[in-house]
Amino acid sequence: MIYRYVIYGLLGWNLEVIWTGAGAFLDGDINMIGHTSLWMFVIYGAAGVCFEKIHKFISSKRWYERGLIWMYFIFTAELISGLLLRSVGIRAWEYTGTFSLLGVIRLDYAPVWFVVGLIFERVHLLCLKIGEKII
Repeated sequence: MIYRYVIYGLLGWNLEVIWTGAGAFLDGDINMIGHTSLWMFVIYGAAGVCFEKIHKFISSKRWYERGLIWMYFIFTAELISGLLLRSVGIRAWEYTGTFSLLGVIRLDYAPVWFVVGLIFERVHLLCLKIGEKII
């Protein structure tokens, strides 16, 4: 389980840096500097391990149903972790704009979380295959 936690944490970090770097480019910054917080490793790793249980439960559903389920759970995890961090004075991320909710989630990210959830399924299955070869 620890190796999967690390894989999810590292994957989340990298995706976030790519996402924020691409966003910077779209805002006109040719340096495309991406960023994240060290706290995000903990959140991505924990979410990945928790989401494995959900994946097992929903794996028989159609892809678009699973995508909607992932969207819900990712939004929920982002909301809860964001509010928990803020309760102790940590602001690992801050969303603004029309679709921002409490500054910790953005409703316009729904399609992104839909796709990320389906990508997570593939990573989870790959981790299980790798784990079988390690053991």
